[in-house]
Amino acid sequence: LIKTLTFSDYVADSLLHFPELIAPLMQRGFLSSSLKINNHYQTLKNTINDCRDEAQLYACLRQFRRLQQMRLIWRDVNNLCSLQDTLLEITALADMCLQTTLNWQHKRLVKRYGQPMGKSSGEPQFLVVLAMGKQGAGELNLSSDIDLIYAYQEAGDTHAGEGQKSLSNQEFFIKLGQALIQSLDKTTSDGFVYRVDMRLRPYGQSGPLVMNFSSLENYYHEQGRDWERYAMIKARAVTGTDAHIEQIMEILRPFSYRKYVDFGAFESLREMKSRIK
Repeated sequence: LIKTLTFSDYVADSLLHFPELIAPLMQRGFLSSSLKINNHYQTLKNTINDCRDEAQLYACLRQFRRLQQMRLIWRDVNNLCSLQDTLLEITALADMCLQTTLNWQHKRLVKRYGQPMGKSSGEPQFLVVLAMGKQGAGELNLSSDIDLIYAYQEAGDTHAGEGQKSLSNQEFFIKLGQALIQSLDKTTSDGFVYRVDMRLRPYGQSGPLVMNFSSLENYYHEQGRDWERYAMIKARAVTGTDAHIEQIMEILRPFSYRKYVDFGAFESLREMKSRIK
């Protein structure tokens, strides 16, 4: 304990300001064992499902993240796990928070606007969140922000019932994407969950918050820049149905891994390396 407090102001401040976290932190095996992903995911999911409003959601997410951060720091400082395991666990926790929060916010918006449906397929539509950078590669550290790109399969409208207002899928998923950012990024009395960076999306800050697969494919085929080509190597879908994830990765894979490589590709690599240096 003394070693952990000496090395980490975060743990010291957390114990002072959130003494209610001491009991769960000291549960048998919590500090000494590695992350049991399925168990923790189910616990977080059950806790969040009981949240009646966004205020409760924010509090649950932030308390969960703080407790897990303290556990990770304790284990790292006291050499109870390898660096690789620490990075993978931090990444897994970010994935959990994203998935459970998105599910909660999706259900909230469906109650108000109805389920978004594909115009051509007639199938339900869901937001696919691409984790980029460190999260995509399983390399998140304790102070990392998360870089995300949003997409959904196809255009259409929400299937509104009685008393519900219908929206286009684009409008629905913009609202959902904004709600997800707010849930994770907003600073409350409990702190924040993760800083969310959306600048890696097509057209950057000036582009739409979310695009359908067809628009995404057209952008990367016609306007994708070299740095985006290399950034996509680390892209990993953390939400969405298996079919939608497979489809979007099929779209992105040939953008990064071209069938033919010319001298222009080598030159762009050299230029990027020079700029990084």
